[in-house]
Amino acid sequence: MTAATTASPTSTAPTPGQVWTRARAVLAVVLILVVAGITFAAVRSGTNYGQLDPRSAEPKGSRAVAELLEARGISVTVVTTLDEATAATGPDTTLLVTGPNLLTRSQQLRLNGATTASAGRTLLIAPGPGATARLAPGVRAEAHHAVSALAPSCELPAARRAGTADLGGTRYTTQDPAAVTCYPSAGLPSLVVLPTGTSGDTVVLGSPDFLHNERLDKQGNASLALQLLGSRPHLVWYLPSLTDPSATADDNAPGDGSEEQSEGGARDEAADESSFLDLVPSGWLWGTLQLALAAVLAAVWRARRLGPLVTEQLPVAIRASESAEGRSLLYRKANARDRAADALRAATRTRVAPFVGVPARDAHTPDVLLTAVSTRVTAPDQDINALLFGTAPATDAALVLLADQLDALEREVRTS
Repeated sequence: MTAATTASPTSTAPTPGQVWTRARAVLAVVLILVVAGITFAAVRSGTNYGQLDPRSAEPKGSRAVAELLEARGISVTVVTTLDEATAATGPDTTLLVTGPNLLTRSQQLRLNGATTASAGRTLLIAPGPGATARLAPGVRAEAHHAVSALAPSCELPAARRAGTADLGGTRYTTQDPAAVTCYPSAGLPSLVVLPTGTSGDTVVLGSPDFLHNERLDKQGNASLALQLLGSRPHLVWYLPSLTDPSATADDNAPGDGSEEQSEGGARDEAADESSFLDLVPSGWLWGTLQLALAAVLAAVWRARRLGPLVTEQLPVAIRASESAEGRSLLYRKANARDRAADALRAATRTRVAPFVGVPARDAHTPDVLLTAVSTRVTAPDQDINALLFGTAPATDAALVLLADQLDALEREVRTS
């Protein structure tokens, strides 16, 4: 007795070995995900190009149209600085500017001067109000509209041969009688061809979607892209970069007067016209999606049930009164009078069934149990039915009264 009394209680806390056994699987999964993510990023780091990049095979890339142009004998040159772009302009060259909004004001003015004097073709992809005013004088950018399949509705030969194409986006207006406007969206054109110089022109496009790999085979997108980009033997694909040294040049061009605008303002305009997701490489979006899916699978794996619930012996003995009191407190905290009443009635039916000759399988069948119990008690049948199979009590006091009445009914059955 003394040894049993002074012995320390058995600890039920997990040991360090048990904690390691449970956690090592999760740690292994996390380690695999981290290693896979680093490996994936390292492998793709050298070939992850952005949107409208002719080297990108991503859905938003433009490798498909570049390869089609090269197959037709058009040379495609990718440049990332303004110096390279202006040096490559000429009457036999098409200059595609994929991000005119990223250029500062001085870069836009310099580019416009070079393209106007080149007698070549310049394509501007979705320029905003400021970029449009400086790169395509006489054209004004209007409100943005959804991209959809639009009919050309103009006399431009390239548009008529291509037919319906995925355009829209930024819409434009012009008062130049020599300009050609096509693909109207909600009444305003999303493609404007503005003649410049003797034989050159500037094409303003409201959306780049028809150049994307994922849409090139839709509608007349491929035909329109090949005709607009392949009108000259050379295509210069200009991808403006924020690291271009020419971006740090003085933005105060001579003769601008009140139209002065800083480099920061031009970049703010570019930021306003591009959403955050447009600036995130597609590889990062796919990586985030894969990590989220892996996290969900890991949660499902850890929360899985391998079979039905099984009973286990408690580590210590608990008195019946303590167990009943604990359950009652839980029922009260959850305001679950209905569940408490069901538990009391079910226990009473189970206990009184043997005394009235009802098998255990029929203890909860009203027709069988009520008939047998009514022969052993003096209460009316209606009261017995309400006691054993009634509705949930509405208040705590009614629940206590139900418990007292069930006790009285069980005592009467036992002693009758």
